[in-house]
Amino acid sequence: MAFIDYIQYDDASEQLRALYDQYKNAKGSVANIVRIAGPNPAAMKGHIDFYRAIMFGKSPLSRHQREMIAVVVSVINQCHY
Repeated sequence: MAFIDYIQYDDASEQLRALYDQYKNAKGSVANIVRIAGPNPAAMKGHIDFYRAIMFGKSPLSRHQREMIAVVVSVINQCHY
């Protein structure tokens, strides 16, 4: 569980609401790992841009390899994300 409170959609600024709308998944919700950056919308956008570049950008690593690395790092960090 995060130690940073999530900003609920109804309590979000206009800028943050726009980001929440942009980053919704297929089920219509925003992942907690994204929502945790809610207090700083610029950081949220930077986080998503960075993630997309690493996971989907041009790389000698396959998507499968990138996901495996992410899982190993999460296990080492004891992070359930």
